[in-house]
Amino acid sequence: MTFKDIFQSSFLENVTALSVLDMALALILAFGLGMFIFLVYKKTYQGVMYSSSFGVTLLALTMITTLVILAVTSNVVLSLGMVGALSIVRFRTAIKEPLDIAFLFWSIAAGIVLAAGMIPLAVIGSVIIGVILLIFVNRKSHENPYILVLQCVSHEYETAAKAYLEKMVRHMSVKSKTAQKGMVELNLEIRLKDDNTDFVNALAQMPGVNSAVLVSYNGDYMG
Repeated sequence: MTFKDIFQSSFLENVTALSVLDMALALILAFGLGMFIFLVYKKTYQGVMYSSSFGVTLLALTMITTLVILAVTSNVVLSLGMVGALSIVRFRTAIKEPLDIAFLFWSIAAGIVLAAGMIPLAVIGSVIIGVILLIFVNRKSHENPYILVLQCVSHEYETAAKAYLEKMVRHMSVKSKTAQKGMVELNLEIRLKDDNTDFVNALAQMPGVNSAVLVSYNGDYMG
């Protein structure tokens, strides 16, 4: 094969299927949407430890998806090969937060829609999704459950502490109880009447109460 044959090959002819301007515009828009998704993720993160690498992954995933879809839409034969190549890819990283899955699908969907040429849908849809997430994820409410870890000297003081607590909260239920010599530990799920938590200070000062610890609880972890 000579250099002339190489330059006349259909492979090099496919390079001009997409103009450089179109590719650059698509990647710039993908970068902008990816940055928006990254900022929304950063503002709405409620896990235990924030991972900046996952946020950068969302940005990269939007651009990579756009790149792949641009290649697929420019060549039907390439699209079939791309499906076969991507079908063997396996991801082993565990997703710890359920909301992270939504951000991953959001990045992929934004890249696909953008590369398909539906720019208004990608931009407006991403803005609407971002606003909804910012409103609902960051919404704080005193009705959220809390866990109160209470340590008492004996059953007598435990009863007095629970009686006081029932007057100060809207709902209370015992989740677990540990009894040892000279110490009783209770894990209580409570729902507050309002945002005031000063009752924990008064509870810790009651006779026979060694400590009172209040932590937020979302059903999966305490933090």
